[in-house]
Amino acid sequence: MTTSQKSPATGERADILQILQEQRATLLITVRGIDDDQARQRSTVSDLTLGGLIKHVLHTEKHWVETILEPDENAEFDMEWAMEKYYMRDDETLTGLLAEYAEVARATEVALAGLDNLDVLIPLPTAPWAPERQWWTIRRTLLHIIRETGHHSGHADIIRESLDGGNTTMQMGADAGMEF
Repeated sequence: MTTSQKSPATGERADILQILQEQRATLLITVRGIDDDQARQRSTVSDLTLGGLIKHVLHTEKHWVETILEPDENAEFDMEWAMEKYYMRDDETLTGLLAEYAEVARATEVALAGLDNLDVLIPLPTAPWAPERQWWTIRRTLLHIIRETGHHSGHADIIRESLDGGNTTMQMGADAGMEF
């Protein structure tokens, strides 16, 4: 099956997609109700911002899915490109980044549904921390996307709470109808 064919993910692929969707949803709670200025605002000593994290996570997911779909045994990690993806530029909007993230999520779901075998090994780009070519299974790469999303979701939760007291856990409870 090619990635251009659309079929629903089942079994392990469905489970991986479900967990990734849950991690994305948790991350997206952190940007509910904020404007572009708040999305760019640093609330800790770190350079991380909510807009920058959304931008980073969407580009990270897009990069890894492209790595799965278009394996390149000569690829090298572009550190300058990656570092730029941590910053929401003045000409970017949170609405635009969220729309791009939604498109990346749809593309990931289509790609995953079209994969025959999660055990296929793909070459990773070499990087300063991994100068020798490594090969990961598609499964491991997808799990890495989940880890990356969850990791930065925690950062985003701290930033949001520092900005205005917003709390993801409390919001999830409110969404479920719980009163605190």
